[in-house]
Amino acid sequence: MVEVVAALIWDKDKFLICQRPKNKARALLWEFVGGKVEQGESKEQALIRECKEELNIVLDVGDVFMEVVHEYPDITVHLTLFNATINEGVPQKLEHNDIKWITPAEIPNYNFCPADEEILKKIKEKAGNGYS
Repeated sequence: MVEVVAALIWDKDKFLICQRPKNKARALLWEFVGGKVEQGESKEQALIRECKEELNIVLDVGDVFMEVVHEYPDITVHLTLFNATINEGVPQKLEHNDIKWITPAEIPNYNFCPADEEILKKIKEKAGNGYS
């Protein structure tokens, strides 16, 4: 099983999503920014490194929003999604095909990676309860 981390970054009532590159598995699907935890890294360290590499931002990592285990045909991932805020920088498309800020109501307009489905359901539920 591969340990993967991702960031749930809010800006007022919108959160950040990223579109996977054409040349990677699950090409052009949308996801949260993040990636694999490398040997010797904490999950928080991995998330900070990935966000710097992929978006050129420095994150403040908060608490865990949700954890999901998902089996893809080629890989099983244990995804830990952290609440996070941007401490420094503006997100840039260094690796992704596209990046967007969306509201929970806009989730159905995007095709996300299957591992994110449960997370998106929780975001929509919380948004319905006046949470953002």
